[in-house]
Amino acid sequence: MTGTISTGQERKAPGRPRNAQADEAILDAVLTLLSDGQSASAVSIESVAAKAGVGKATIYRRWPNKEALLIDAVRSMKGPIPELAGESVREDLIAMVTANRSSRGREFGKVTACLLPELIKDEELSRMHQAVIEPRREVMRQILRRGIAAGELRADLNIELTVLMLSGPSMMQGLFGTVTGIPDADFPEALVDALLRGAAA
Repeated sequence: MTGTISTGQERKAPGRPRNAQADEAILDAVLTLLSDGQSASAVSIESVAAKAGVGKATIYRRWPNKEALLIDAVRSMKGPIPELAGESVREDLIAMVTANRSSRGREFGKVTACLLPELIKDEELSRMHQAVIEPRREVMRQILRRGIAAGELRADLNIELTVLMLSGPSMMQGLFGTVTGIPDADFPEALVDALLRGAAA
């Protein structure tokens, strides 16, 4: 995976409007292939086109290459960053953890497992993945900074470590589900409350 990579969201086909239904079918095909156990390197534009029921040209009109398509598929798993009330550190953190989860959590956990080796090996793909997750991490930092300023959280709180402590368990829960011993329905509240017991002022 080499060369300059741009995401499909940064590229528009001239004179031809995007078809949201086709976009969704293509991205869903990528996620299905990965969750079925194909590695990111094994997924091809041809296999995605066949799974989505579209032609290769339809994909290339939307994404310049496979790497950009993979990253947009990852972005589609994440969903939008939620609007936060800004009144409670606990409620805002729960909203962020909840937003990072999905009814397709186990499937998406398999997708993440398939992508990890590629993210480790390919610096450009890793950079693109970082660009997807960094805005969410920054929102969590802002919540924590606000909590420190308001006296809700300890003044000496390590913000980066706390963000990592929120992110890591979410990934493990997505990968292994209730094998972790935490029910999926209660996970966001359980995680945030456990963290706040050590982080609260």
